[in-house]
Amino acid sequence: MALAQTNTSTEFDEVIAFCRSLFLKKTKDYGTAWRILRPSSITDQIFIKAQRIRTLEEKKVSKVGEGVISEYIGIVNYCVIAMMQLELTESDPNEMPFEEVEKRFDDKVTETKDLMFAKNHDYGEAWRDMRISSLTDLILMKIFRVKQIEDNEGQTLASEGVNANYQDMLNYSVFALIKLGVK
Repeated sequence: MALAQTNTSTEFDEVIAFCRSLFLKKTKDYGTAWRILRPSSITDQIFIKAQRIRTLEEKKVSKVGEGVISEYIGIVNYCVIAMMQLELTESDPNEMPFEEVEKRFDDKVTETKDLMFAKNHDYGEAWRDMRISSLTDLILMKIFRVKQIEDNEGQTLASEGVNANYQDMLNYSVFALIKLGVK
């Protein structure tokens, strides 16, 4: 089991490095324009990406030219954006220094990776035996959960909050990217 955990850690880090690199390049290009998005809009962006993945999985043809890998990367990065937005307030500036964005990105990924290892301990890396299409379905289910929590104005009776759902979606996307061979 120790070898599998070591490989998972390395594979996770490789996928995140790829996603992070793209995110930071876009931050240099666009700044933090994403700060204008409300949480529900970020959730909808994740939904669009997950729904496109599911459509591509079912139809097996892309008319736009980009495949599922770019969509999973987008989900990873939008989940990080969502988690950052949950901590920021309207009084925080829309434009954030690059170094602050970089640190916040890394902090959110570290928290999410720690959660993944806690769950992997309990589930025994079951994700390795799952189909990628099941990971897509789990992401869509989590999106619908987040939408319901948002519609309930954040109130839950027995459920984890939206941040935990974003962490799960990020981890499922990383698992899919690992299975797709992204490094």
